[in-house]
Amino acid sequence: MPTNRSPNHLRQALLALEVPFGGTFDAPAVEWRRLLSEWFGTFVLVLVAAGAVVVNDASGGAVPLASRVVAPGIVVMGLIYSTGPIGGAHLNPAVTLCFATRGNFPWLRVPGYLLAQLCGAVAAAGVLRALFGDRVSVGATLPGAGFSAGDSLGIELLLTLVLCTVILGTAWGGKNVGPNAAIAVGGYVAAAGLWAAPVSGASMNPARSFGPALVAGDWRSWWVYWIGPVIGGQVAAGLAWVLRGSHTAAGDLAAQGDPDLFS
Repeated sequence: MPTNRSPNHLRQALLALEVPFGGTFDAPAVEWRRLLSEWFGTFVLVLVAAGAVVVNDASGGAVPLASRVVAPGIVVMGLIYSTGPIGGAHLNPAVTLCFATRGNFPWLRVPGYLLAQLCGAVAAAGVLRALFGDRVSVGATLPGAGFSAGDSLGIELLLTLVLCTVILGTAWGGKNVGPNAAIAVGGYVAAAGLWAAPVSGASMNPARSFGPALVAGDWRSWWVYWIGPVIGGQVAAGLAWVLRGSHTAAGDLAAQGDPDLFS
């Protein structure tokens, strides 16, 4: 025979259901949450960043440069809000390596993050290839007309240095910066693309370049988009130590995921 339960009993029952999930969020057994958030976030970022290029090529130039570079910046904002508290919203191997060098992120978890990011990027490029076929290059990043691989390498290094400096700056005081971190990082991505995209594509992200290159089988100047961003991120980590000293607990939470970060 059914029995009536008080609201307090119901509340306790619901809280009990949350324990296996929220109570063990930091346990290694649920690392899949962070990895999935990195995979999904990178998938969405590359889908939009490379997709804007693909649609522009397929439509004969219907998507202006401003739209192609602002769209990824806005997406980065949204992804930081939505996936940042889960896994830090790195979405970028250069950022993950920068966080690890800085001391905000454990090196033991770096391989999983890099694999998740690269797989997300490849999946996004695969979707673009399935949608548009081989008519276009699925948004591969290459040095622009009139610019050499060396030019692009220098630009990618500098762009990523500043990107990671912005990220570390907002993460360092994450509890105080809060939602403004997403605006700062996304705004920088858009602003950097506005002037540097004609030179190198303004990738700043090895995963964003790797996915389309693999799916398209176009490895021209691929090394530019690994060496430049990775070195830029490492320089940013060193600069952060000079400017701010050792890493902080707030920065660790921002890099590793903190459900209370934006509360």
